[in-house]
Amino acid sequence: MDDKIYNQYCPKYTNSVLDRSRLRYILGLFSRMKFHVKYKYASYIARKNGATIGEGVTMPLSLAKKANRNLIIGNHSSIGTDKFDLRNPIRIGNHVIIGAYSQIITASHNIDSPEWEYKGYGINIADYVWIAQNVIILPSCRTINRGAVVGTGSVVVKNVQEMSIISGNPAKIIRYRKCVHDQFVVESCRAGDYLQYKAARKMKYKK
Repeated sequence: MDDKIYNQYCPKYTNSVLDRSRLRYILGLFSRMKFHVKYKYASYIARKNGATIGEGVTMPLSLAKKANRNLIIGNHSSIGTDKFDLRNPIRIGNHVIIGAYSQIITASHNIDSPEWEYKGYGINIADYVWIAQNVIILPSCRTINRGAVVGTGSVVVKNVQEMSIISGNPAKIIRYRKCVHDQFVVESCRAGDYLQYKAARKMKYKK
């Protein structure tokens, strides 16, 4: 998606950029530039290793270096951890936020077998999901549906319903979300919003 079009859906973000003085805007531009280069390089490395990475993805370089074809990330998603078990597919949608130190485990063993066979699984994380910090997602969870929120420190043992907010060990539903974060620039979570920041400022002259 073109960054100017993307910003049109995020009026609060655009207005906050337009309200800045010229000096403050320029300082913000330079501070974001280094992160932009960092995240572009991380995406390049991940793709080189076989991963499928969309536009506007922010991720640690440490995750990119161990990425393989089992890692698929959509557009405008923010990944704050490298603790992904990539022996099996991890599919992450658009506008997803995953917090620091969270873990996704995709493999286990058959504990009822004398041979203790390896069991591999994958997981699908749909659009607009927010997984907070220090979450552990076990192999028994195969799907986290659209708009779900997983609270800090949760242990997820089963599939997560659409728009549900879950927390605890094991994680249980607290309530349901009223809307998704479709007017939020996800890249701004980790100062990766250099392109959106520039595009927002240019929109000033189109009013």
